Amino acid sequence: MNLNLETERLILRPFSEDDASLLFELNNDEDVTRYTGQGAYKNIEEALEFVKGYKQYENYSMGRLNVFIKDTREYIGWSGLQYLKAINEVDIGYRLIKKYWGKGYATEASKACLDYGFNTLKLDKIIRTAMKANIASINVFNKLGLKYSHDDDCGQQPGVVYTITKEEWK
Repeated sequence: MNLNLETERLILRPFSEDDASLLFELNNDEDVTRYTGQGAYKNIEEALEFVKGYKQYENYSMGRLNVFIKDTREYIGWSGLQYLKAINEVDIGYRLIKKYWGKGYATEASKACLDYGFNTLKLDKIIRTAMKANIASINVFNKLGLKYSHDDDCGQQPGVVYTITKEEWK
């Protein structure tokens, strides 16, 4: 299964071991990780261990994908689907370097991932959870057509769950 996706402005591709430094830098910005429930990697080696242990691609034909600007090949973050075994749901997510916020990249990359999930993987539903305080992400959910489902904990913070079905995506 080809996990390389492309949009008008972006290229999305699976993580590789060579990307450990990119992921380390992305997660090293407290503003980027503020609403994620995760902190920075301690070092590049920890980021590398994450990449080596990331089995979403092999196990579920999906996963978080690095995002690059098509024209410049500049790394801007990641977006993608992830199977959440604990709740038996597929989640859409994204994380971008701060200087790329507000340019529509999260929405554009996520649309490609939703399309892949519904049209290639034939999923019936995709969810997204966010801390209630993360208004910017919730705005992206709305742009993508996700609908509020219910309140839930998100990283031990008050959170919300949004969903979209295959029928709603069409």
